[in-house]
This record gives sequence, structure tokens and C-alpha cells, in this order.
Amino acid sequence: MNYDLPDVIRVKADGPVRIVTFSRSDQLNAVNDELHRALAQVFPQLSADTEARAAVITGEGRAFSAGGDFDLLDRMANDRVLRRDTLAEGRDIVVNMLGCRIPVIAAVNGPAVGLGCSLIALSDVVYMAQSAYLSDPHVTVGLVAADGGPLTWPLHTSLLLAKEYAFTGERITADRAAEIGLANHVVPDDEVLPAAVTAAHKIAALPQQAVEATKRVLNLHLEHAVLTTIDFALAAENESFDTPELRANVERFLKR
Repeated sequence: MNYDLPDVIRVKADGPVRIVTFSRSDQLNAVNDELHRALAQVFPQLSADTEARAAVITGEGRAFSAGGDFDLLDRMANDRVLRRDTLAEGRDIVVNMLGCRIPVIAAVNGPAVGLGCSLIALSDVVYMAQSAYLSDPHVTVGLVAADGGPLTWPLHTSLLLAKEYAFTGERITADRAAEIGLANHVVPDDEVLPAAVTAAHKIAALPQQAVEATKRVLNLHLEHAVLTTIDFALAAENESFDTPELRANVERFLKR
């Protein structure tokens, strides 16, 4: 299948496995307009790829994803149409990833921050490089944390831990992530992608209907939690863009 995606995401076929790479390495794979739009598009295309049995998502270079691009946040704060459309895309990313037909294995090769952290929370199996970490700094920037992390963390770990990390945005090391249920495996940095691809091939070799229907059964729990909370969360995040704290933090970052 030919994927219709911009260059910021590459999809490579490895037999029945699709390796999805975020390719804004010079910007630590920070999510700009183009990458945000591509993330909303890639999971339905993976589902439609009849030869695909599993996918691996990873980042090019030193980071999985550094989170939201501050230039995009600045424009969203000043352009309500852009804000509306981007938040709608954000909802699509979450719902499309949850509904993706094939298992998605994350190879967390470096920091996974903000939306990058959310993609990990929405993955089916997570391999983390020893030096990688997770962080959801939405609240510290002045935004309501409206996507994957706080929506799904309470099902991965305790509600108390989900609250702590959502409120503070503190870094969650790879070892800590595995300890509290936010990652499956921690491996040496240079082994993270091969380990995730090996796991993807192992899953891809199993009976297709059994794998995909079992994923669906398990994700019904996540979908119930997400669909109960996401519309309130996005409406609240929309309001965040009008607060003086968010504007001040964005301006401070852009002046660096």
C-alpha cells in the first residue's frame, strides 16, 4: 500500500510490519502543523493496509518527540480557527490510534514529551531506551492535559501517580515507567528499535483475527475511558489558550 503522508512521517515495510518514523530530527521531532496532521492520518492508513499485521512507531535521531512546537502553540493562542482545527485533529489522533486495527509497538528511542508522551500512552506495547524518559508538561506550560496521558494513565498505573505526573510534568525515567506500568521493557539505547521490531514480528506471526479482535477487546476499556473524558478535556484545553499564564509561558519560550 502507498501511504499518502508528508515527509515528516516515513512508513517502511518490513514484511508484515510497518515501521513508522517521525522525521523532524533537527527539531527533536517536535509536533508542528504538518506532523500533527500526519499523525491524524497515519493510523487509518495503517488499518487500511491489508498486508500490515503490526506497526512500530519511533523517532528519528535523539528524541522520540519533544512535544508541541511552540510556534504552533503561539499561533493557536492567537488564531481561534487554527486552534479549533488543531484540537479537532488532536481528538482524531487519539481516537484513530485507539481504533487502529493492528497492534502498535512504541520504540521510545529518546525523550517522549507532551504529545510524544501521549502516543506512548496510546500504544499497545512499549519498549524504552535506557536513557529515554516520559513527560507531560501541559499543566506546567498552562494547558489542560487533554490527550493521551491523563486520559489513559489511570488504566496503566494508579490514579494517584497519574495525577502527580500530570500536575507536575516531572520526567518519568525508563526504569520508573516500567516499574509503574507505563512501559513494558527497558533495553540498552541501541537495542530499542530492534527489540520493538522483533516483538512486532512475533505478534505479526500470530493468527490475525485472534490478535486484532483481542486488541479490540482490550481497547474497549480504553475507549470507554477516553470517550467519557476527551470532549470535556479538549474544551478545557481550548480555554487554556486564552489564559495569561499560557501566553506568558509561550512568549518566554519563544524569546530564548
